[in-house]
Amino acid sequence: MSEPDLSDLHAFLAVARARGFRQAALLRGVSASSLSDAIRRLEARLGVRLLNRTTRSVTPTEAGQGLIERLGPAFAEIAGALDAVNGFRDSPTGTLRLNVPRIAAREILPSIVPRFLAAHPGITLEISATDHFIDVFAAGFDAGIRYDESIERDMIVMPIGPRVQRFVAAAGPAYLEAHGEPKHPRELVDHACIAHRFESGRLAAWEFTRGGKIVRIAPRGPLVTTSIELSLSAAVAGLGLTYTFEEFLSDAIEKGVLVPVLKPWWQSFPGPSLYYPSRAHMPGPLRALVDFIRAEDSGKKKGISR
Repeated sequence: MSEPDLSDLHAFLAVARARGFRQAALLRGVSASSLSDAIRRLEARLGVRLLNRTTRSVTPTEAGQGLIERLGPAFAEIAGALDAVNGFRDSPTGTLRLNVPRIAAREILPSIVPRFLAAHPGITLEISATDHFIDVFAAGFDAGIRYDESIERDMIVMPIGPRVQRFVAAAGPAYLEAHGEPKHPRELVDHACIAHRFESGRLAAWEFTRGGKIVRIAPRGPLVTTSIELSLSAAVAGLGLTYTFEEFLSDAIEKGVLVPVLKPWWQSFPGPSLYYPSRAHMPGPLRALVDFIRAEDSGKKKGISR
């Protein structure tokens, strides 16, 4: 029996942990067919089936599960050994894989990534932007960016980007002229609302706060979408009201093509955080990013104090 290729073993782990070829391909930035070919090669070399495949799911066989349990620690040891060598370099090298929400990819990382990579030319940064909640470490990522409520308590967490954000409600002038402006969140039941659906399938509720009171609304209207951009264009076109991150709507409000509504009820919340597992041997590229963000944050605080 010939020795299996390490890349095929990595592909097997990715598919097994993601429980599917499509999701694993999305996370690794490759095609599902290439992962399927890798699994076929691996099973042929080992002479045993590793994954049970149906049209709805992919699950490891008994042999596959045993291989997963042995490969996980083995690959972690390899990564640790390579990173120990990496520590002797003046500047770390290697690939840093991040899983981030789309708001972070659009509004936070563009001001960080170019300067970080310029400071560390030996690092390759892979960023997967998705609002789908997954076990990012099981999927092979080094770290993630999320909001506090979706981060496991045993993670190391550090703020990245704005410390406070808020959701903003707005509609096009034509819509408000035709339907009137709501003065209380409960009035939204009589309005057309452009709803957002997460990639998990869950419909996002609209939550408003004022004076310690919380009002939750299940938005109903002519459009439900996973696309923030489509929600924005639909609101500008007068299709209904939208309620989303202020960063997505600020330009349209400034230009007057959207009108803010329900201002006293807008919800504020803590900004996102970079998070990663608590482990003794942090990969060099991840440590470099953590140090870079800390230095930036320290510099901003010194600038404020002067």
